Amino acid sequence: MEVSPKHFCCRYKRQGRDKYGETGVCMRIKSMKLYSHPRDFPFWIQRNLHDRRDMPDIHAHEFVELIFVAEGRATHLFQDIFYEIQEGDVFIINPGERHGYALEEDQQIEIVNCLFEPNFIPHSLLSDLRISDSLDFFYVQPFLNGHSRFHHKLNLRGEAADKTRGFLEELLQELYHRQPGYQAMIQLRMTELFILLSRYYKDRKNKTDSRSPRELLIRRICGYVERHYNQKITLSHLSAMFHIGVRQLNRLFNQYTGASVIEYVHRIRMEKAKLLLTDTDEKVNVVAEMVGYGDPAFFNKLFVREVGCPPGKYREENR
Repeated sequence: MEVSPKHFCCRYKRQGRDKYGETGVCMRIKSMKLYSHPRDFPFWIQRNLHDRRDMPDIHAHEFVELIFVAEGRATHLFQDIFYEIQEGDVFIINPGERHGYALEEDQQIEIVNCLFEPNFIPHSLLSDLRISDSLDFFYVQPFLNGHSRFHHKLNLRGEAADKTRGFLEELLQELYHRQPGYQAMIQLRMTELFILLSRYYKDRKNKTDSRSPRELLIRRICGYVERHYNQKITLSHLSAMFHIGVRQLNRLFNQYTGASVIEYVHRIRMEKAKLLLTDTDEKVNVVAEMVGYGDPAFFNKLFVREVGCPPGKYREENR
């Protein structure tokens, strides 16, 4: 069911960067700078109570947002669709995705917002703990297409909901008190939370999912690349992370995506670079570094090959 978000937008605050989305509506792009997170520790968590007089505008983020509906119900506006959310719902909004809420006169909703950078959980931690196949709610579910993604969103009840509330309350307390070692505690608790949510997600999707283990593996790797595209990614690294031989990895990747692993990495980076070129005023060499290329000349050459024009010209034509 399609909807134009402009019907639900009441006002636009000038706290973040604005851009005009496909609907022609001025949309805020939120960054972590808007929140009082600790320096060099890109994480924030807070409770919010919304009613019809206090609704978030349609917006997008530069960060990942985990949302838990603690109480109430509302309509969630996501990209070009809308659907009902209620107590116990858990879902993830990726960087660049626009969303907001619509409430009726008698509705209110309490949500817990957990904000963090895509690479907040270090890949070294994933490797050391051997949990690359235990985070499907972070690496797989958020990258499904719109219908599948929200048809399979988590709605927690009973013990599952209580456990999730408990983790979020611990995160709130750790960030509030900031005792020695709180950064490590938050990263570990977030990792535990995603393992827990991924178990709930796996239990649910196993009843309806017909995908093969090999296809699921490729989806996990694609999700990993989406989250860590600006870091150094090599075949040997992915091979060790996901416990698969390099030759088999490339063969399966070509089979399910039609591209090699390296081609896919470049493709994701180019898409991120195009967004940065149109949404920010960063210099081209800075954009190159932000998407994982230390050599601006190589970035320019690759951009021309993949997009068909230099980065500067692309920016001029697509601002």
